[in-house]
Amino acid sequence: MLELTLVLYTIAVGFTASAITANLYRICHAKGETDSGQLVRLVVMTIAGPSVLFETAIRRLLAKEWTAIVFWLVTSGIAYWSLAIGLLILDISIHM
Repeated sequence: MLELTLVLYTIAVGFTASAITANLYRICHAKGETDSGQLVRLVVMTIAGPSVLFETAIRRLLAKEWTAIVFWLVTSGIAYWSLAIGLLILDISIHM
């Protein structure tokens, strides 16, 4: 039971970091018009991706563009991506 709790906590950490990164990027109104801008956007979207994809998945499910099966498949991929981000963040914080 402890392992499951740790996995869920790690997913939550990763998804929270993703949402914070996505919102900070939106607040900055950064444009990816130059090569360096595209690189920054790529790096930011590596971390912010789960939050952005989940927002899109919710919109498509509510608009009836996706079935529930597709939504849950995408959500499981988002959870895995959030787990990877959460593990990275927890590993960095443990070593500091």
